[in-house]
Amino acid sequence: MLNIEIAARTEVGARTYNEDDLRFGAAGALWHAVLADGAGGHQGGAIASDLVVRLIALRLQAASPASPQTLHAALHDAHTALGERQFGRATRERMHTTVVALWLDADLEEAVWSHVGDTRLYMLRRGRVCHVTRDDSVVQQLIDAGYVTPDEAREHPRRNQLISAMGAVEMIEPHTVDEPQPIQDGDAFLLATDGWWDALEDGAIESTFALARTADDWLALMETQVRAAAHPNQDNFSAVAVWVGDPAQATRL
Repeated sequence: MLNIEIAARTEVGARTYNEDDLRFGAAGALWHAVLADGAGGHQGGAIASDLVVRLIALRLQAASPASPQTLHAALHDAHTALGERQFGRATRERMHTTVVALWLDADLEEAVWSHVGDTRLYMLRRGRVCHVTRDDSVVQQLIDAGYVTPDEAREHPRRNQLISAMGAVEMIEPHTVDEPQPIQDGDAFLLATDGWWDALEDGAIESTFALARTADDWLALMETQVRAAAHPNQDNFSAVAVWVGDPAQATRL
C-alpha cells in the first residue's frame, strides 16, 4: 500500500473574509481532498464553498471503491443541494463556487479526480507537471481558440469570468476522468484556487517541489512566491498538496 501525505493552507489575502474552503481525510486505503472557491453576496461564497466541500467530502468518506461514477455523482448532488439553498436570495446575491476533488486508492494505486470552474488540479510525476485540469473560464476558451496566449491570459480583463460553476442556474457537467488513473511512488498532486495558481507557472511549481522534503514544506515554498507576487487586491489563496509514496523517488530538478 502506498503511503499518502496531505497538507493544506488557506489564506484570506487582501480580502475581508475567506470564501475558500477545503477538506481532506482518509477511510482505510481511500484518501480524498476537496477544495472550493466561493463567490456570492453577503458572504454567500463562504456558504457555497463550505456546503459543496462538506457534502462531497462526506460522500467520499463513506463510499467505496474510488470510482469516477461515484465522484461524478457527488459533484452533481452537491450542485443540486447548493441550488436548493438559493431559495429566497436575490439574483444579485446568488452564491456559487468552483470545486476540485481528488480521490486516491492507496491499495490499488489509483486516483480519480473531477472539477468544475477554475480551481485546478496539477499532477506531477518524476518532478514534472504532467497534467493540469482545464478551466471552465472565458479566458480558457480564448486560449483554446488561439486569440490569446497563456501569458496574455494572466492580465486579461475577463480572466476571472467563469462559464460553469456549482450553484449556477444552468446544469453543470463536471470534468471527471473516465477511469481510475495509475499512481506511483514519487507522484504529487496540487489542488489550488486561482488566487494560488495565478502567481505560479509550472516551472515554479516544479522547482519548489524539487526543494521540498514534505508536502507542507512544498506549500510553504509556493506560498512565499504567491505572497511575493501579490497585488493590493489579492484574492483568497488556498491549496492542498498530496504526496504519494516516497517523493524521494521522484527525479529532482
